[in-house]
Amino acid sequence: MENAVKDWRGRSYRPGPVPADRRSMFRLALAAMAAIGPLQYGYAALHAREAAGLTLLAVWIACQAAGALPALHLVRRRRLSVRAALTAGAALSGLGLAAAALAGPGFGLVALVGYAVLGGLGAGLVYGVCGEVVSSWYPERPAARVGLITGAFGYGAVPLLVWTGLAPGAAEAAFLVAALLATAVIGAAARRLRLPEPLWWPDDLDPRTHALDAARLRTAPEAVKQFGLAQAVRTRTLPALALMLTCAGAVSLLDVIVVASTGAWGALALLVALNGAGRAVAMRASELYGRRRVLAAVFGALALGQVLLAVAVQNATAVAAQNATAVGVQNAIAVGVQSATVQGAAGDLLLWLGAAAAGLGGGAFYPLLASLVRELFGTERATEIHAVVYSAKAVAGALAVALALAALTAPGTALLAAAALAVLPALATPRLRIPGLPATIPL
Repeated sequence: MENAVKDWRGRSYRPGPVPADRRSMFRLALAAMAAIGPLQYGYAALHAREAAGLTLLAVWIACQAAGALPALHLVRRRRLSVRAALTAGAALSGLGLAAAALAGPGFGLVALVGYAVLGGLGAGLVYGVCGEVVSSWYPERPAARVGLITGAFGYGAVPLLVWTGLAPGAAEAAFLVAALLATAVIGAAARRLRLPEPLWWPDDLDPRTHALDAARLRTAPEAVKQFGLAQAVRTRTLPALALMLTCAGAVSLLDVIVVASTGAWGALALLVALNGAGRAVAMRASELYGRRRVLAAVFGALALGQVLLAVAVQNATAVAAQNATAVGVQNAIAVGVQSATVQGAAGDLLLWLGAAAAGLGGGAFYPLLASLVRELFGTERATEIHAVVYSAKAVAGALAVALALAALTAPGTALLAAAALAVLPALATPRLRIPGLPATIPL
């Protein structure tokens, strides 16, 4: 292979010049990811309070999770260009947002086909292709860079949530504006984004020195070999990662629905903003302390958020019952109002604390799991292997809908069940093994 070099594990590299527009490609990918954020978090917050809206959201999540893998397969093999994939993603994402505006929360043909199916497939195209482009142009720190752009997918919905929180009757207009922006921004990214040559590596950094960096290897050890997709599927580790994403993904989506149902738009905006921003913080922490430790802490924060939200919801229910009892009882009015005020303030504080903890834990596990895929299975097929893990989000969507339906009548119980779901991957994360190592080697 011309100009190729190999590191101590036999991985090949082709050093080449860094293009002048590498940074602008990263920014365009980040903007494109932010543009599709309203499709998930915006719709979940505004339309997923009834069975019809929840069903549509579950279908959207299934299509978004399933749409990324085929697109990545074609793009990586150069059978589908980045421009064509993102142009289709721009059209479908814009159509999905417009359908969400026109159809509302009702379960109609426009909502099902336009928002749930086509909008989901468009978001999957954008999510998968942007991640592939950024990881290919930043092979020296792919996990950190991909974590930044997936964070934009989280906090990209914040402007829409703030708009509709200030003007509740303007939800349709907000979605239409988001549709126009998504089409324009993703279309601009389609014209500029491209993939480097296979095995490209920036020539200003020696790949052999990078591969031997002891500090990096202590927190991010290399895979035993470069696994193929079929080989990775046959390991026990890949199903474990998929199960972790299923549990945490369901809990993360449930939190958006539950906090939105309280009407506290400030807490909801905080939850969604931290869902995105926490990814960058977690990735930086994982480079210092190790992926597994930080991932376990992230799952722990997610579980803590469920407990705090459950107490806040129960407190709100108690305040409402006390107010109802106090009405009409002349001598108890002053005492009832004073007690309700104190309990209400405590409930608001718990709601905000719960939203903060759930936000920090509810998004950071996505890039952490993606980086673990690279460490456990190698970098050459990491994107496709991660797409298989990410497809478990379809199951997470269905599980989140089941929990949300339960939360309509028993929110406290549903949130405690969600806490248990978040604890399971927190306990399992430290026991993840690198595939291919003998069982006698310590974790």
